[in-house]
Amino acid sequence: MIHAQVAPLEFKSPGVDDFFFPGTFGVDWANKSFWQILIAAILVLALFFWMSHDLKVVPTGKRQVFAEYFYNFVRNNIARETIGHEYSRWVPYLFALFTFLLVNNWFGEFFVFMFPTFSRIGYVYGIALVTWFVYIIAGVKSQGIKYFKNSVLPPGVPWYLWWLMIPLEFLSNFITRPLTLALRLFANMFAGHLIIMIFVVGGGFLLTYPHSIGYNLAGGVSIIFSFAIFALELFVGLLQSYVFTVLTAQYIASSVSVEH
Repeated sequence: MIHAQVAPLEFKSPGVDDFFFPGTFGVDWANKSFWQILIAAILVLALFFWMSHDLKVVPTGKRQVFAEYFYNFVRNNIARETIGHEYSRWVPYLFALFTFLLVNNWFGEFFVFMFPTFSRIGYVYGIALVTWFVYIIAGVKSQGIKYFKNSVLPPGVPWYLWWLMIPLEFLSNFITRPLTLALRLFANMFAGHLIIMIFVVGGGFLLTYPHSIGYNLAGGVSIIFSFAIFALELFVGLLQSYVFTVLTAQYIASSVSVEH
């Protein structure tokens, strides 16, 4: 009797290719990430409308209590603590930024989406570029055209160090800030989602592997462990939204500071 040999199943590990999606309506850039950005914007606007509708002087319902707690968290713990006495004019942007980041980061843990929007670097550069414009506008509005001079040449620097300080400060304030702001968010979202895919896809592969109890048990453990990683990524998404918003507030604070 001749026994046919069954070739072992091949496992394709998740990678960068899994972060790219086909376009819709024949448009390449109208992909999943693009629609998530639009959905997030709609959700944030709907949330703001829901939170601000029919407010009372004294909160009487859970909705207003939640709304005020959420708003005050950004207002008091980020804007006021970081920017100082001129914080109030920047609260709307910081609050919208934090909420928008959080929704897009948490898309990676929602079953309908299962993909964090900011694990695509182009969208991260976009949101970092908006912050770049905001803190430059804040500096010009506060200091006038002298903002650019003060940004590259801090007061008190002796003239013989200008050749060193001017390019370093220019790189720090106008190039490095938005780049590091974007790359920090992107790296965390990309790595977290990749780890989740490895545990889920790899666990599913082992769980359904034929004629191997050991592989099946390992796959089950991997799937169970992936839920812990999902919970961790919820925290990471919140933390990265907070860090991005705090750094934005710090950049605004340095722009509006005359002593900068």
